[in-house]
Amino acid sequence: MQMINRHRGFTLLEVLIALLVFSLGLLGMAGLLIVSVKTNHSAYLRTQASFLAQSMADRMRANMPQVWASAYDTSYPSGDVDPCPGGAPCSRASIAVRDKAVWSTQLSDQLPNATARIACVPTPGVTVTAQDQQNGAPYAGLCTIAIVWNESNLDRDTTGANTNPVQQTFSWVFQP
Repeated sequence: MQMINRHRGFTLLEVLIALLVFSLGLLGMAGLLIVSVKTNHSAYLRTQASFLAQSMADRMRANMPQVWASAYDTSYPSGDVDPCPGGAPCSRASIAVRDKAVWSTQLSDQLPNATARIACVPTPGVTVTAQDQQNGAPYAGLCTIAIVWNESNLDRDTTGANTNPVQQTFSWVFQP
């Protein structure tokens, strides 16, 4: 009688190779996850910068006489404090100071190590009377909001601190 020797199951070598291939796949997925989290956070910060710029542009449009007076043209955080606490009535100049104070706080809270600059330049050759400026005539020029913040990357030192943050800039030119 002849015996047929059938091998059943896997050898240890086959199991180890399968485990190695599976482990390499998991390492690749972990790398993709890290890159996707970083990219998602970068997109979040850019969205915050866009929202902040739009917020200040809306504040400026609501207080056009102070745009004419260059009240918003400065570097941020501005160090201003709210001159109208507790809902006290405000003049247009006080509203501009309040807008700068609130926006400075939002800038510091929502973006890491953020600074900003607003500069409004009137269009050459266009004249608007002082009376029209005080009455809130549309601004005859362009304003630029430039927001700069530090964004971390994957470079770390032995303590885990970010060794080389990347500086990002969001710049927007608009007519208030």
